[in-house]
Amino acid sequence: MGGLEIRNLSQSFARDDGSRLVVLENISLEVADKEFVCILGSSGCGKTTLLRMIAGLDTAESGAILLDGKEMHGTSDKVGMVFQEYSLFPWRTVIDNIAFGLEMQGMKKEERYRVAEEYLQLVNLAQFRDSYPSQLSGGMRQRVAVARALALDPSVLLMDEPFGALDAQTRNMLQTELLEIWEKTKKTVIFITHSVDEAVFLADRIVVMTPRPGRVCRIFPVDLPRPRDRTGPKFAEVRREVLDLISQKCSIQ
Repeated sequence: MGGLEIRNLSQSFARDDGSRLVVLENISLEVADKEFVCILGSSGCGKTTLLRMIAGLDTAESGAILLDGKEMHGTSDKVGMVFQEYSLFPWRTVIDNIAFGLEMQGMKKEERYRVAEEYLQLVNLAQFRDSYPSQLSGGMRQRVAVARALALDPSVLLMDEPFGALDAQTRNMLQTELLEIWEKTKKTVIFITHSVDEAVFLADRIVVMTPRPGRVCRIFPVDLPRPRDRTGPKFAEVRREVLDLISQKCSIQ
């Protein structure tokens, strides 16, 4: 199960002058089990901070995060995270990178490599099993990072602009591959992006945030069947509605 609830979450950080910089203010959000939600917002609105708190990497100043009705404290093997930077170990091969988290959990070698092989196949990189990250393209490295996160079998997968540094063609390809993986694994996904096009292509719902301090401006359902045609009139209509909302209320840059 992967139903997530965020209740009245706020976060601020100390400045050098002793004042507080409010990054997130009273965020409340419910994400259903197996739902794909995109969070859309400008730089500095607290998107990554929100994701880090869900992952248990940072502690909220106030509010609560619940997974399947139980309040979360600290990191959990039920929550996986994929960063914008690939965060792969350059001295480990593809298969060793995927198996790393399982090794840290104490899984026996034979079993962890069996699991790692399964997710290597899922991201279509079996032929690069013994390659090193430096021998892979950016898109391939990100697929390894996705496989490593999924190998731990989390209920919730957090993705912090994972395709933001890639060229448009590779980005579009990986968006399609990610949806195929999501449909196979049925994980709950929370995906951060700056791109309206990416959000409309991927999401069941789009959460539009205000500039700092980050608040939920509006939650926008995307009622389009998959696979979605980026050039189709319905896609363009939804994209235009989101852009109109942004320009009128949320001023995302």
